[in-house]
Amino acid sequence: MQLVVGRIGRPHGLRGDVSVEVRTDEPDRRFAPGTALATDPASTGPLVVESRRWHSGILLVRFEGVTGRDRAEELRGTMLVIDSDDIPPPEDPDEFYDHQLIGLTVVKPDGEPVGEVSDVLHHGQDLLVVRRGKPGARAAGITGGAGAAEVYVPFVKALVPEIDLAKGVLVVDAPAGLLDPDEMV
Repeated sequence: MQLVVGRIGRPHGLRGDVSVEVRTDEPDRRFAPGTALATDPASTGPLVVESRRWHSGILLVRFEGVTGRDRAEELRGTMLVIDSDDIPPPEDPDEFYDHQLIGLTVVKPDGEPVGEVSDVLHHGQDLLVVRRGKPGARAAGITGGAGAAEVYVPFVKALVPEIDLAKGVLVVDAPAGLLDPDEMV
């Protein structure tokens, strides 16, 4: 799976530097000189970081072979990606990357299927977006219909007591009404 670590913005100056919208927690590592980054669209890359610097809170990157403003402008909007297999697992067993959670089958503690994790939101409180309905339906292109609504589950140990990445299962022990508003007491 490819993960976006940055998006190329507008050129900066005349020598080929570009601004990069950073989408990683490790910009110094991901944009270190000599690092090759795959791109989306793939035909644009790979791009090799020649140099990088911060300017007024914005990351400016120069890629090898990009020597002028016109060439830098051609890169605008290009996504910079890495392969998820290149990321070491977190050291903390209770910490997960978003890409590890998306697609997991969500079940209740008794094993009853609920749906699947379709997204992870980080808005003050980490939230799992759970697409209700038959697990795998989204991957098969089946959307909508009864039970296909999305619900938000706070990603806390009390509500998500178990995650088994090997089995592809995430257990949600939710109070009445969280997973199905019709169950509200």
